[in-house]
Amino acid sequence: MSRGKNNYRYYSSEQLAIANVIRIQLELGLSLSEIKRCKGQRSPENMDEMLTRLAEQIDAKIENMADMRKIVMTLQKSIHSVLDIDEQAITVQLLPEEPIILGDLNDYSGGRNDYDALSSFFREISNRHSDINLNYPVWGLFSEERLKRGDWTFPDRYYFYNPAGQDRKPAAQYAIGYTRGGYGQTDELYRRLIAHIDRNGLEISGNAYEEYPLNEFCVSDEANYLIRVMITVRRARRSRGRRLPSPESR
Repeated sequence: MSRGKNNYRYYSSEQLAIANVIRIQLELGLSLSEIKRCKGQRSPENMDEMLTRLAEQIDAKIENMADMRKIVMTLQKSIHSVLDIDEQAITVQLLPEEPIILGDLNDYSGGRNDYDALSSFFREISNRHSDINLNYPVWGLFSEERLKRGDWTFPDRYYFYNPAGQDRKPAAQYAIGYTRGGYGQTDELYRRLIAHIDRNGLEISGNAYEEYPLNEFCVSDEANYLIRVMITVRRARRSRGRRLPSPESR
């Protein structure tokens, strides 16, 4: 590098080439210490090793960002699903099959509660699917048997929606209702849903899925979370006048 009479700096072609290499290395994410080390150890073999390592790092970042985008889209879909709903209405809808990751049966023995079961769910999924991101919102599944005996205190299992999930929330008719409240404050909603199912010539034919599309992620007051319960139903096969077991009989 030299200075002209106008005090401008002038660089040789070799210096410009080196500056270009440094610029590329900075854009590729190398630290200054790594660049300095590369400068004194340049060879085709060393640079090829460095580029291979950088390519692996970039691929990992791309995969992580793609995974994070799926989580963002899942959260956004959950919010969008309830923007225009009538919270007081109970509807029966045919819903499509959706991929989920489903945990094992929850263990509530020895005084364990739903928080203990949820912690076990995360450990189980982490062990079973080491590459699965656990930041998806988690919901509760209640079995048909539990519903019919009016017991929906704690979920039988936990699950979350995931495009790579090997389990399925089945395509089926669902009786769907909503309520406001904190986690687990769903007793009155289940009562309303079961009464609606009975009045309309339907019967429970599968699991219930309890979700919180508006929770602490977007609502500051826990008492104002929006809860959605979806109970799998079909046209009743029982004789006229026979009623489903209801929670009032507990």
